[in-house]
Amino acid sequence: MAEVDYNVWLDKGRFDDAERVYQEHLAQLKAGGCKGSSTSSTPTAVATSGSGGGCKLGARVEALEKENKEFRSIIDNLTRRLAALESGSSSAAPAPQMSNCPPLKPPTKTETKEEEAEDGDDFELFGSDEEEEKVDAEADRVRQERLAAYEAKKAKKPTIVAKSNIILDVKPWDDETDMAKLEECVRSIEMDGLLWGASKLVPLAYGIKKLQISVVVEDDKVSTDELEERLLAFEDYIQSMDIAAFNKI
Repeated sequence: MAEVDYNVWLDKGRFDDAERVYQEHLAQLKAGGCKGSSTSSTPTAVATSGSGGGCKLGARVEALEKENKEFRSIIDNLTRRLAALESGSSSAAPAPQMSNCPPLKPPTKTETKEEEAEDGDDFELFGSDEEEEKVDAEADRVRQERLAAYEAKKAKKPTIVAKSNIILDVKPWDDETDMAKLEECVRSIEMDGLLWGASKLVPLAYGIKKLQISVVVEDDKVSTDELEERLLAFEDYIQSMDIAAFNKI
């Protein structure tokens, strides 16, 4: 069998890719999207450096320059405004001129003494301790005089003495007890604020009688318990004592 000589282009795909990259590069140059790139670049160089790397870097540099210009304009604007504010404040408040002011003189001894006297007068407006003591003494004296006048008026006013009228039932031991002697023993009791009144014999039963006697007492001086204790001390004649009636006078 005869040998056949085939003419085969093994690198055709590589050349096709290089041509495609070159055409894209030309299209970008025409659109103005890439600056600083040379038109004499070969397809092989473009394919080796990568697709569109230089264009991205150029776009980024442009963005940074634009942002830098904006910042510079803002800083210039702020500087102008600050300078305007400083110039306005300096013109609104001029510095005082000290050339026309007379020189200060040190105070003399007479002026110093007058100032000290004025300061002393200011403190005296609040009063001293001696004046406060005088005021307190005067207030105490007035209070004592009023208390004395009140006590004198109270002493002249007649006091009301509380009194009570009591009727006592005094019972003997039996019917043989001497009732006259029993009444004599009862009336023999004398106390300050006690006054015996009328009396009578009241029959009880089986011939036994009790002594019913009235007495007027001052409540503050005589108590019924003390009176009962002193009556029962006559144990030979008196068996018991009861209060039949108790009335305030």
